[in-house]
Amino acid sequence: MKINQDTDRSKLFRLIDANLNRLKEGVRVIEDINRYLYDNREVASKLKSLRHLAKIENYLDLLPHRDIQNDVLKESVQSEMEREDIGGILLANYKRTQEAARVLEESFKLIDHEKSEEFKKIRYELYDLEKENFFERKTRN
Repeated sequence: MKINQDTDRSKLFRLIDANLNRLKEGVRVIEDINRYLYDNREVASKLKSLRHLAKIENYLDLLPHRDIQNDVLKESVQSEMEREDIGGILLANYKRTQEAARVLEESFKLIDHEKSEEFKKIRYELYDLEKENFFERKTRN
C-alpha cells in the first residue's frame, strides 16, 4: 500500500515525527548517563554521533502534522513512572530507542528506502551499544 492520500500522508508524518523525537530523546538520555554518570567517553561519543545521524532533511515539514492533543496514549502508565536505578533508566531508554528506530525503518519503506536503511543501521548500532554498555558496566563493578 502506497501512501497517496493527504490524510494518510499526514498520519504517516505524525508517526515519523513522534518516533524521531522518541529516538533522539532516548539516545540523549543514554548519552548523558554515559557522559556524566559513567564518565564513558567512548560510548557517549558513539551515542552522540548516532543521535546526529538520526535526522531527516525535511524535519520542519513534520511539525504541522504533530497532534499531541489527540494522542490517545499520551498519559504515562505506572511502569513508565518507576525505575529501580540508573541501570533501569538506561535499559528502558535503549529499548525505547530501538523500538522507535524500528518504527522509522518500517515507515520510511513507504517513502524513502535509503532512509529506511539508515534507521535500520541505527537500530543495530543501538543493539551493539546496549551490549557494550551493560557488559562494560558489569565488569567495572
